[in-house]
Amino acid sequence: MPRLPSAVFALLLSPLLAACQNNAPTASPAITTEALAGHIQVLASDDFGGRAPGTPGAEKTVAYIRDAFAAAGLAPGNGDSYFQTVPLVEITADPDIQLRITGPDGASLNLDYGAGMIVGSRHAVEQVALKDSELVFVGYGVVAPEYGWNDYAGLDVKGKTVVVLVNDPGYLADDPDQFKGRRMTYYGRWTYKYEEAARQGAAGVLIVHDTYAAGYPWDVVTGSWSGPQYDLQRADNGASFAKVEGWITTESAEQLFALAGKDFATLKAAADQHDFTAVPLGLSVSTTLHNTLRHSDSRNVIAVLPGSTHPDEYLVYTAHWDHLGTNPQLTGDQIYNGAVDNATGVAALLEIARAFAALEQRPQRSIIFLAVTAEESGLLGSRWYAEHPVFPLGQTVGGINMDALQPYGPTRDISVVGFGNSELEDYLAVAANAQHRLLVPEDSPEKGYYYRSDHFSFAKKGVPMLYAESGIDYVDGGTDYGRAVQAEYLNERYHKPADEYDPEWDMRGMVLDAQLFFAVGQALANTRDWPQWREGVEFRAIRQASRQAAGAP
Repeated sequence: MPRLPSAVFALLLSPLLAACQNNAPTASPAITTEALAGHIQVLASDDFGGRAPGTPGAEKTVAYIRDAFAAAGLAPGNGDSYFQTVPLVEITADPDIQLRITGPDGASLNLDYGAGMIVGSRHAVEQVALKDSELVFVGYGVVAPEYGWNDYAGLDVKGKTVVVLVNDPGYLADDPDQFKGRRMTYYGRWTYKYEEAARQGAAGVLIVHDTYAAGYPWDVVTGSWSGPQYDLQRADNGASFAKVEGWITTESAEQLFALAGKDFATLKAAADQHDFTAVPLGLSVSTTLHNTLRHSDSRNVIAVLPGSTHPDEYLVYTAHWDHLGTNPQLTGDQIYNGAVDNATGVAALLEIARAFAALEQRPQRSIIFLAVTAEESGLLGSRWYAEHPVFPLGQTVGGINMDALQPYGPTRDISVVGFGNSELEDYLAVAANAQHRLLVPEDSPEKGYYYRSDHFSFAKKGVPMLYAESGIDYVDGGTDYGRAVQAEYLNERYHKPADEYDPEWDMRGMVLDAQLFFAVGQALANTRDWPQWREGVEFRAIRQASRQAAGAP
């Protein structure tokens, strides 16, 4: 979407500016570079060990957040406790794993762990095996009635292993009439691929990695899916999932398809077409995973500022406190410090909480500050809260999620992830206008960021959620600089030990963003409005039902 000229934007915005004038902050809250940097240095220090759930670093992290909430004068958010217990199971697969692919003529291909594939299991048992499981290429592995798409039509994959492409149909063609064109839908997320394959009865799922389509390089896969993996504790020990879930590289896929006598590029292109049908590959896969299990309780950290006149209506701020921990198998630096991802978001959460608590006049609605666990393992902490809410979701007005605030200086724009989803963007536009900044759609909608952080757990329950961040048009350097630092972070630091605090960071933009999110929350907490999802957004009907259940007209 092209940017609107400033004069046109101001004209369109003026009615909302007038309507919300009484709710806009009269001055920026006292959120400073020094305060944010202080939190980040502590949370991203080696002493916190990468903040993996179930580790000593995790205990230090939740204690630090609790103490910061208490020092700000915020009340415990879960009765008399700042904690909500999240029961987790840690599953660590022995990395001495191979996938053995065999054909009917005895030809075979071995894929090595890390170099050619990464696999694991959410079955919380000590051994999981695939033995001669038939391989079937199912395109994108999507069943989407609203788009007239079913990659599993007429197919029985029970006991078989499906090979699927990342993202969803049409992303390369950028065809707005095919799904959402370049903008990823939830059907493109790896979580959906695994969920749908399990619903179809598949024994295994192998997603073909592609850097552009996934939005991250292969070493992000190896860093994120190797070592201890976490899931919620389940009554069936994860038996409802496929036995084996994993990824293979594009090169491995090319070799696998060649072994089957087929061309991967040709079938990949065919998967974009409406008439695509699944292709049995005439191959089978075998592997055995030996798991070490550890059950533990992790914790979400919750604080609340009760509203002055409508305390039973809630606004929620979220940020995840966890990261990837420490990997002793790495050479050199073994700690995934997670400075940007997401010590920055937690720092903003703590400083926004402190700024609200310091107001002379308390907001009319209650404000919840929620630091969640296990985001890196599939949004588990936020999912647990959404399924076991401390405060009713039907009475939750909306929320703001903060994940990986950028430390490279101020920008002229604000990138809205999931642009056009909800009326929360109207409040964001007002606050951004006060900073002389412009709302723009996310620069890479094909990467599906709206489905990759904790706001999505709330959105699935109908709660309107805002996920925004600095754009790429930097005051110093413009868009060329913006794209350069974005690429450098993604390729060199994201989900790597190199994501560390740097005293040379330019945190002016981070301060502006935190002040922006404060302003949006202040406006929402002092209005009688209930922002809605836009027409056609998949969460709108869920929200309407939850509000009706809460007694709304």
